[in-house]
Amino acid sequence: MSVPDYMQCAEDHQTVLVVVQPVGVVPEDQFFRIYKRIASVSQVSVRDSQRQLYIRYRHHYLPENNEWGDFQTHRKVVGLIAVTTCASAKDWPQTSERFHGQKEVYGTTLYDSRLLVFGLQGEIAEQQRTDVAFYAGFEQCPDVEKRVEDFVESIFIVLESKRLDRATDKSGDRIPLLCVPFEKKDFVGLDTDSRHYKKRCQGRMRKHVGDLCLQAGMLQDALVHYHMAVELLRGVNDFLWLGAALEGLCSASVISHYPGGTAGKTGARKPKESQPADAGKRHRPGALSANGISADTSTEIGRAKNCLSPEDIIDKYKDAISYYGKKRAMEASEFLQNAVYINLGQLSEEEKIQRYSILSELYDLIGFQRKSAFFKRVAAMQCTHRGWAAVQMRLLHELVYASRRMGNPALSVRHLSFLLQTMLDFVSDQARQSAAPL
Repeated sequence: MSVPDYMQCAEDHQTVLVVVQPVGVVPEDQFFRIYKRIASVSQVSVRDSQRQLYIRYRHHYLPENNEWGDFQTHRKVVGLIAVTTCASAKDWPQTSERFHGQKEVYGTTLYDSRLLVFGLQGEIAEQQRTDVAFYAGFEQCPDVEKRVEDFVESIFIVLESKRLDRATDKSGDRIPLLCVPFEKKDFVGLDTDSRHYKKRCQGRMRKHVGDLCLQAGMLQDALVHYHMAVELLRGVNDFLWLGAALEGLCSASVISHYPGGTAGKTGARKPKESQPADAGKRHRPGALSANGISADTSTEIGRAKNCLSPEDIIDKYKDAISYYGKKRAMEASEFLQNAVYINLGQLSEEEKIQRYSILSELYDLIGFQRKSAFFKRVAAMQCTHRGWAAVQMRLLHELVYASRRMGNPALSVRHLSFLLQTMLDFVSDQARQSAAPL
């Protein structure tokens, strides 16, 4: 089960997630000393580029949270730094095996990984490896920060490659449908050739590419992709992903307005230097492809309402929360829809009317007004089909009951007699038997 992180803020959408964990027996104080040095490398200027890469470190992260990486890429573990101790060469095979085991936990999403080994000396420690760094001790590691910077740059290379591949997908209409964990079973058997399905795929991929652009330091491109994702997803009522696209749009706008950081993080980030006008265009050119995805958004930037104003950010955040809530309402609606015709053939006419009336009330409670009106009309039509007999009989029954409670048997008999004279054909055998003693 995934666990929400209530400490996240808008800027975290721009970060890549790196997990730093001990492997084997590592003194806690020494681990956190190294962790603090690693975490100090929170912002890296990419070589030969005007872009910045921001890193978010965690020393504990549930693998279940990783399953939401397609929905929001900043929740995906893309880097792993393992810290371990190794006293002798004979312990090295076991240490290396533990490291590979740790990588398998996040293996489906990792872009790169590093192992920092402390205490091992000799022939093995003299080997030159990019994925492993050997140190004689915790006090003899002057280049930890430099190694982390190189590691972050390798993550950027993979990130940029994935961004370009996603944005210039040449598979035509066959865009994969990105899903959150609980959705996968819901899309089994869907018509993948329908226009609705293809638009859903396009909208979700647009949102995903927006996330990758934001992480890769291409803020303007991210804004364009988010705007287009919102339009596509709104058209197919994909409420969950529409909420996520709006959240991404708001986060990108916050980052644009407040480059120094928010939520108590002011000063933690260096404001980005102004970029040349063509800095955001340094990617593969190409017109909009048949699948609706293209890396070249320069022609669309002028048409899109890029950065939201501070007032609009608040409104769009509210909309995102509303759409997240609609996902739950949709689930409730599907449950009610499945319950409509259960054992319907075995119900009496009056029970059918009651069921439709209750369905109308439930749909009204979850905000589905048209569904509510539909079932209210069905209930009325059911009554009309019986000549409003059910309504009339219920009213007469209530009058008979009220008269008896008032201690006026004569009035009760009068109403009951009228009921039997006019509605006998609609009175059930059980009701006739219960009325006989009166």
